[in-house]
Amino acid sequence: MKFQEKLLYSHIAFEELFDVSNPIHEKRLKALKVFEKKGFPSRKDEAWKYTSLNSLINRDYALFPKKETPIELKKVKKFFLYEIDTYKIIFIDGVYSPFLSDTTHDGLDVCLMSAALSKFKYRKIIERYFGNISDNKDSLTALNTSYTREGAYIYVPKNVVAEKPIEIIHFSTGKEQAIWLHPRNLIVLDTNSQAQIIERHQSLKSHEVVTNSVTEIFTNKDALLDYYKIQNDLTSSSLIDNTYISQEKNSTASVHTFSLGGKIVRNNLNFFHMGERINSTLKGITILDGDQHVDHYTLVKHSQPNCESFQEYKGIFSEKSKGVFNGKIFVESIAQKTNAFQQSNNLLLDDLATVNTKPQLEIFADDVKCSHGCTIGQLDNDALFYLRSRGVPKKEAKALLTYAFANNILDGVQLPIIKKRIKSLISKKLGVNLGFDL
Repeated sequence: MKFQEKLLYSHIAFEELFDVSNPIHEKRLKALKVFEKKGFPSRKDEAWKYTSLNSLINRDYALFPKKETPIELKKVKKFFLYEIDTYKIIFIDGVYSPFLSDTTHDGLDVCLMSAALSKFKYRKIIERYFGNISDNKDSLTALNTSYTREGAYIYVPKNVVAEKPIEIIHFSTGKEQAIWLHPRNLIVLDTNSQAQIIERHQSLKSHEVVTNSVTEIFTNKDALLDYYKIQNDLTSSSLIDNTYISQEKNSTASVHTFSLGGKIVRNNLNFFHMGERINSTLKGITILDGDQHVDHYTLVKHSQPNCESFQEYKGIFSEKSKGVFNGKIFVESIAQKTNAFQQSNNLLLDDLATVNTKPQLEIFADDVKCSHGCTIGQLDNDALFYLRSRGVPKKEAKALLTYAFANNILDGVQLPIIKKRIKSLISKKLGVNLGFDL
């Protein structure tokens, strides 16, 4: 039986776990029909022209483990922001870990999607927001919706500032030889609220794991979101990350994506402007080696006037690694006074490394300021010669230039501990001690 067929047949057993009165029961069934009709995307689809999932879908996977695999804190502490106090929502092989988590209902809700789906007091939020911004015609989003069971549920009420950052971490233990996970996150920031969120997917040992994640984020009027995605997984692990962000009037949302490891990583990041004076920031750093593959697919849809968006992605590729950037800025006719910027800059450190980049503008308004661009190149030989002539060894000189190339992306990072961690990861990826405090 092909894996796609297994997903369709296994859904009957999955649905038996839930009450049909569940607020998303009908959405699950409709989503399954979408996936049944469309199947997995292929290179025939323009959006997937440079990324093939064949190596992932031509095998079998376990789908929904029923119990948590215990993990000692000391074995995973390094993946937490242990230097500061945070809320934590931790999953192990797709199952919630109460031992490692630190959730709350004191002033805000930081808890589980399964709890929100099963309790009446959350029903109004679920019915208002769940599935209302995600692309229900996208086959992988539909697959996630059809198997939605667990993930993070975060609700920050009106005028509340989350006093601690929120960590969402998914661990995969390798208990199953191969496992396919479907985490679903719903994040709602009500009027004039604020939150900082860190998301990470991490395998603890080498095994075949594919995570098809969907996150829906709603930033209401005057809300502020600061979001960080840390992707530094093993080369046996793959991630398909679908994130949808709906912004209301005067809201600000920034997403920093750090793609530093994984077999195949696909980031679908979609922003929708639903009011005036909105600000959106999308920044990313990609550093790959070996046969790793990362594909960034971004969309910012300007649907109201007087809004701004800023996209900047930098990629560093060595050995046989592959990078893709496919970004689109869409400006509707009503969206006058839009200010939108998009840039993709890439370094190829070896002859077999490749990058495909496709920045796009679709503008139907005439009073806008929009620009885009991309570069693909190598390290500056003159700058490299200058450093070596001052006694800097070749390896360290290359590392310094590479670090300088990527460093400005970190300027917008608001959490000092995140900035320190990412700088340290960059140093390790470059394989050198740069000789100064990171």
